[in-house]
Amino acid sequence: MVTVSVILPTYNRAHVVGRAIRSVLEQTYEDFELIVVDDGSTDSTEEVVRSFDDRRIRYIRHKQNKGRSAARNTGIKIAKGEYIAFQDSDDEWLPEKLEEQMEVFKTSSPQVGVVYTGFYLFYDDKKIYIPSANVKTKDGNIYDELLKGNFVGTPAAVVRAECLKKVGMFDESLHCLEDWELFIRISKEYIFKYIDKALVNAFRSPNSILLDPDACATAMMLIMEKHIYPLGDQRRLAEMQYSIGNYLFKSEKICEGRARLLCAWKLDPLNIKYFLAYLASLLGKNGYVTIVRLKRLLLSVR
Repeated sequence: MVTVSVILPTYNRAHVVGRAIRSVLEQTYEDFELIVVDDGSTDSTEEVVRSFDDRRIRYIRHKQNKGRSAARNTGIKIAKGEYIAFQDSDDEWLPEKLEEQMEVFKTSSPQVGVVYTGFYLFYDDKKIYIPSANVKTKDGNIYDELLKGNFVGTPAAVVRAECLKKVGMFDESLHCLEDWELFIRISKEYIFKYIDKALVNAFRSPNSILLDPDACATAMMLIMEKHIYPLGDQRRLAEMQYSIGNYLFKSEKICEGRARLLCAWKLDPLNIKYFLAYLASLLGKNGYVTIVRLKRLLLSVR
């Protein structure tokens, strides 16, 4: 038996998956298995994985591409470890990551379901530390904080396997933000421990699904229906509607986006941000995008 099962889904990432695998194999904590789930790659991903001569690697291949959530769930189903860790094919762990997380689990109660670390996100020549200072509650019961948005990076988290048996695995109907939805479910039942240190380097590629506004809008609608509507919290609903409206505008769905922004304003009529966003939406996509960029520029100057 192994203590930790590391699950690494990959699809046509032959050019970067070697770095991700190497960063796992070089961990100072060595009691793990690495399950690489090839989600139907058509490039040389399999050759890259098999080039590593390490008995801890298990290679599984989907005949067809099923999506990231399905690939992770395949790994979870065959995992032998008491703990589940996740790595992404284009990310990199620092050598001491697993060791530091397992040390926290050793001294924690069974109510601790997830131990996660900070990480650096690299994209467009930027380097951002997550979670940001705007996240007020990073440790303990983070359910309310998670409802505002995700700050727990999947490659930065180690999860007790029993958590996934209790709350379920990744929702395969979500093609984006599926990690956020899972962590919301876990946070209802367990507490989280946070290591305030960047132990993961995450790289957002140009073809990342997170850059697809339509996919993000669809995922947020499903998450809102599943987790926010039942709470009846109008301010949270307003913020979700506002975010969905932004994504819809970016994906050229102007009328739908405007309707969401109007809904946000009606739900929270005293919030000037929603009122101004709705007014800007009347200018069409170009006018709306210009005003959003100007607002971000002004905020960055402060």
